Amino acid sequence: MTISSSRLDELRRSTSLPKHVAIIMDGNGRWALERGLERPAGHKAGADAVREAVEGALHAGVRVLTLFAFSQENWQRPQAEIDALMALLENYIAEEAEALQREGVSVRVLGDLTLLSASARAAVERVEAATTGGTSLDLNVCISYSARAEIVRAARRLAERVARGELVPDRIDDAAFAAELYTAGWPDPDLLIRTSGEMRISNFLLWQVAYSEIHVTPVLWPDFTREDLYAAILEFQQRDRRFGRVSA
Repeated sequence: MTISSSRLDELRRSTSLPKHVAIIMDGNGRWALERGLERPAGHKAGADAVREAVEGALHAGVRVLTLFAFSQENWQRPQAEIDALMALLENYIAEEAEALQREGVSVRVLGDLTLLSASARAAVERVEAATTGGTSLDLNVCISYSARAEIVRAARRLAERVARGELVPDRIDDAAFAAELYTAGWPDPDLLIRTSGEMRISNFLLWQVAYSEIHVTPVLWPDFTREDLYAAILEFQQRDRRFGRVSA
């Protein structure tokens, strides 16, 4: 697919480009089932869609892209599927790290990484170290992630600071709480995209998406292309974002 497209040209003409786009990547299993394949085949096909989303974000000028790849609840899936997913993670990092570094993409993996295998954790550390300093796009990949667990973790960290005498409860506000989240330092998502047509947030960035615009597409994740990303951004640009205020 060419870098230039009518949708890309159109969204670039607007001044309301989202700085941060978050995506719930859903539909890998259904994509495989529709083709008579095992579920891991859907996850493998989904890796190509990740490449499409990253390159699309780069060309559109998005500054932060956060992808929901694997939830803490996903650890309850069959072990064979989990093993295939972890192998896919390691393979993707091995194949894409050099290109990500070359394109100026800074990668961070967010979630409870203590649950990953030693080899998967090592792969994560390698890609984060290799891409440190990238300035074109901040790519956050949520693995072993739960928004509720993230919120509890933030509350615990604040309580520990209070117990150490570093913080008084009266000083805890939205900013202090957000500073303890995995996403500290990044703006909240302007746009949340969910593929596969499901109308759920699925325990993803519950604090951060409080005022995000939501775009749901019926496209299954392995079929998601940069053109679908551009379509979502174009729809975002038509929204009236009031943040609880009255329109001008």
